[in-house]
Amino acid sequence: MFTHRKLDDAALEELEDELIAADLGPVVAERVIESFRSSRFGKDVTSDEIRDALAEEIARVLEPVAIPFEPDPKKKPHVVLVVGVNGVGKTTTIGKMARHYSEEGKSVMLVAGDTFRAAAVEQLQVWGQRSDVPVIAGKHGADAAGLAYDGIKRATEEGKDLLFIDTAGRLHNKGALMEELAKIIRVMQKFDPTAPHSVLLVLDATTGQNAIEQVRVFRELVNVTGLIVTKLDGSARGGIVVALAEQFKLPVHMVGVGEQAEDLRPFSAQDYARGLVGGATGDLASRLVESPSEEETPED
Repeated sequence: MFTHRKLDDAALEELEDELIAADLGPVVAERVIESFRSSRFGKDVTSDEIRDALAEEIARVLEPVAIPFEPDPKKKPHVVLVVGVNGVGKTTTIGKMARHYSEEGKSVMLVAGDTFRAAAVEQLQVWGQRSDVPVIAGKHGADAAGLAYDGIKRATEEGKDLLFIDTAGRLHNKGALMEELAKIIRVMQKFDPTAPHSVLLVLDATTGQNAIEQVRVFRELVNVTGLIVTKLDGSARGGIVVALAEQFKLPVHMVGVGEQAEDLRPFSAQDYARGLVGGATGDLASRLVESPSEEETPED
């Protein structure tokens, strides 16, 4: 069995194709390949060496965007508008964040602003009950902007630390969604001209390159201040976070790696890079050194 391979042009081309297939994107893939070419070209490498080098390069891209979400203690409440298409785990993410900050001792309130999806309202109410967090909700199809206004008014009167506002995600009707989000912000600003203080976009890692388009669209609709990436557990498409970091430079505050509340975690560039190369891209490191090549060196 061969455990070494010379890093020649064929190997680098194969590695670049694999990186692009893992959703890291062509820009990051090219950067990694050029780094390998300048530092390791023509040298024998093992799969472990490739993994370590990949993790180092990926972490370098991610470190500038790995920024924890920190509510402003001067804001009472710090208003967080949460946006994203239906199905990305937006409502669940809000519930998990509410639980997290409640356990930290902060007072939290939620607004069930996705009023056309009864399941979203009920889901948020369940999370509120679990965490003993009040939820502002209305009837099916209620005016989301009115609920947001009620939420910010009540949260201010009660001195809450955080107010999370869920929103609709009907991206198929972009015009209506733009109008609704703009109205929510406009109405909230009648009460607090500085609101919202954060706009978090929730993305589903398993959608791969579709996440890129979602960031583009939502940045046209609202001033997105940070990202949360869900469904990274077992996803072979996790490289999309690297492509997002490279292209948009938006803070990646948290990642979701499971169903439990504690599975929504602060984003760590080093941990993520190591996990990525140990999974989808880690397999390619093994495949690369085991691929037939005239330059292979047999194990001693």
